[in-house]
Amino acid sequence: MNVLQKKSIRKCMIIAGWLLVWQAASVYMDNPILLAGPAETFGALLRDTAGMAFWQAVGTSAARILGGFLLAFFCGVLLGALAERFPLLGEILEPLFSLIKTVPVASVVILLLIWTSSACLSTAVSFMIVLPLIYFSVRTGIRGTDQKLLEMSRVFRFSLPKRIWYLYRPAVMPYLAGSCRTALGMSWKSGVAAEVIGVPAHTIGERLYMAKIYLETGDLFAWTAVILLAGLISERLFLGLLRLIYPGRENP
Repeated sequence: MNVLQKKSIRKCMIIAGWLLVWQAASVYMDNPILLAGPAETFGALLRDTAGMAFWQAVGTSAARILGGFLLAFFCGVLLGALAERFPLLGEILEPLFSLIKTVPVASVVILLLIWTSSACLSTAVSFMIVLPLIYFSVRTGIRGTDQKLLEMSRVFRFSLPKRIWYLYRPAVMPYLAGSCRTALGMSWKSGVAAEVIGVPAHTIGERLYMAKIYLETGDLFAWTAVILLAGLISERLFLGLLRLIYPGRENP
């Protein structure tokens, strides 16, 4: 048995142990409204996935949340690069990004409900959460680019595309990948939280809100598991795409 197999077995045992603790707690509470057990949660998940409404809710929320993430990703990369190229622009944007980082999500959701429909909430909130993370990671990566390599590129008159591909890309990608790993999870959490407040139709947030209204704790846990799984799948897929752009260290 190799090391990888041992780690997998140990991880499965840890998960099984926590499931037993969860089951014991639900048996002790003896009230599925207060705490549904693993069996009730799995049953609710099977029941929900059998209907088209489930897939419609997942698809709608995924399209809106990931749409906001992708928009923030490209805007953050562009603005971060421009802010490093033009320091005055960076100074102008600094107060804006400081405000975005500190303003409560609930305040933004309520303000957006005044300005627009609830259908735009999850996209806007996901965009707001992700944008500063991508922006600052790009700036940090550009600042960490090897100055000797940059000097060499000027001596040999590298074109801008070559400098971006061979110098800035390897410097930025580790920071960008780390930020994306965090940003994807946060975008799902904040996006669904916004949906719970705005209750747009045919979304995960609406289903969570209805589970709360009807005291269906099993459904609440099942949808929570769906959110976690969706975030994990999104993270693996997007980081896989980033690895296609920068698979690892390579020579210019």
